[in-house]
Amino acid sequence: MCPVCAVAVGVGLGLSRWLKIDDAISGLWVGALIVSLSFILAKWTKKNLTFVYFIFFLVTTIIPLYYYKIIGNPLNTLWGIDKLLFGTATGIILFSLSLLLHGFLKSRHHNKSYFPFQKVIIPLVTLLLASLILYWRIYAGS
Repeated sequence: MCPVCAVAVGVGLGLSRWLKIDDAISGLWVGALIVSLSFILAKWTKKNLTFVYFIFFLVTTIIPLYYYKIIGNPLNTLWGIDKLLFGTATGIILFSLSLLLHGFLKSRHHNKSYFPFQKVIIPLVTLLLASLILYWRIYAGS
């Protein structure tokens, strides 16, 4: 995980909130940011506590959102689940899978990336595609 990924995810999150994008889509970026920050902190501290950092960032993200009533509005749900929580969980899963995909591709190519910035592009493309799919499902599918 690289700081460029974290910055790109953070920019995506900030942009989605500024543009008043649906919470399910913003949640994708929140989840990705949580995973990204966990890996960066583990690398920075040189301790293999990624899961501990992940739980820390997850809790310190969800509790304030719940406290300020951003999470928990019964009118802000998708398939019966809070949109922001749904998006966050989906973002965590997709971002983690995209990192695994990068690692798999790199291992199949003699520990080299297939193309420049592969480590950044695969997760971002994954999040962008998921954002478009959710946008289509929420706005065009209704």
